[in-house]
Amino acid sequence: MIRVALADDEELVRLGLRVLIDREDDLAVVGEAASGHDALRVVRQVRPDVLLLDVRMPGLDGLATLRAIAAEPDLAGTRVIVVTTFEIDRYIFEALQAGAAGFVLKDADPADLVRAVRVAAAGEALLSPSVTRRVVSLFSQPGGVVTRIDTLTDREREVVAWVTTGHTNEQIARELSLSPATVRTHASRAMVKLNARTRAQLVVFGIRAGLTVDR
Repeated sequence: MIRVALADDEELVRLGLRVLIDREDDLAVVGEAASGHDALRVVRQVRPDVLLLDVRMPGLDGLATLRAIAAEPDLAGTRVIVVTTFEIDRYIFEALQAGAAGFVLKDADPADLVRAVRVAAAGEALLSPSVTRRVVSLFSQPGGVVTRIDTLTDREREVVAWVTTGHTNEQIARELSLSPATVRTHASRAMVKLNARTRAQLVVFGIRAGLTVDR
């Protein structure tokens, strides 16, 4: 069972998310919060697997809450998905830099949001297609090549390139005729070498480095 907490200052939004999550057999809402401070308290108390976090909330906003969670080693087991109506470059960049496992817009298809929860709980990352396009635009400017990319092995570079496409470990494994565990190992080693705290950051770094998939 994947345990999910909700943080949004609008009660109707939380209600909609709760109904969406609780109707899935493998997901359960274990806590709710209407502010950043409450979200931090809920995460500390119930240690959910995934937190769906709004950006704009009273008091401590979503980005500050995300940074506070990332700063506490004991909360490392909670994956944070930023869910918002605001597709603004600064929010995307800051959320990914702060360690968000995903960034999904509130008008996304319900099935995509549920998938994002499962993907994040599995230690992977999911960005909505429009957000991925914006990330590509943000980091395709001159001078955006990641340092230390040359420390990756050829296989690690190949796996990171596939990670930037949004594929899961299982999907990448099928494409490369590897086991999911081997793909996970290569991705984990690449994260260490590139100092990427989350798989979402690995996506950003791979895009910045211009890694592409040879089909």
